[in-house]
Amino acid sequence: MKNEFDLRVQNIVAFTALGKTIPLQRLLDTVENTEWHPEKFPGLIYRIKEPKSAALIFPQGKIVCTGTKSLEELETAMQKIVGRIGEAGIETPDKFSTKVENIVAISKIRASLNLEEIAIALENSEFEPESFPGLVYRVNDPRVAFLLFTSGRIVCAGARNVESIQKALHVFKGHLEGIGIDVVPEK
Repeated sequence: MKNEFDLRVQNIVAFTALGKTIPLQRLLDTVENTEWHPEKFPGLIYRIKEPKSAALIFPQGKIVCTGTKSLEELETAMQKIVGRIGEAGIETPDKFSTKVENIVAISKIRASLNLEEIAIALENSEFEPESFPGLVYRVNDPRVAFLLFTSGRIVCAGARNVESIQKALHVFKGHLEGIGIDVVPEK
């Protein structure tokens, strides 16, 4: 299956576990662009400018990174985050692995869509225009959720890699064509 849809990754959420305790107060005292309000949330927020991203750092050593738009940016951001923790005098491992939890990407098809008709015709879809202007559609294999708008814009979420998004879009396209909608991906 070729990649027929043009995808633009908007956000990658990933995590790592350092296996070390992290004293958040020390990070707050020594690292710029950090904030921590333990009475509201247990994690420290650390923002970096390049690549633009944010990390939630937890005392048990878990780090959640969000905001990057490519796997290369994600790797750079995680290296900077862990490096900065080390620069603060906190022991960090030499090697760590990063696991992608969610990729959010956008695509578009050339169409003017009647979302009410699509919601009636397709199983696994939800459309409540009083609450939200998009139709929610779920594909189970691979497990991806889509937001479809009347303009043809598609927001894809839940996948752990771009290949899964492409595969799920192909499945979604087949379901739309199965109810008589001509799906032409915009490039």
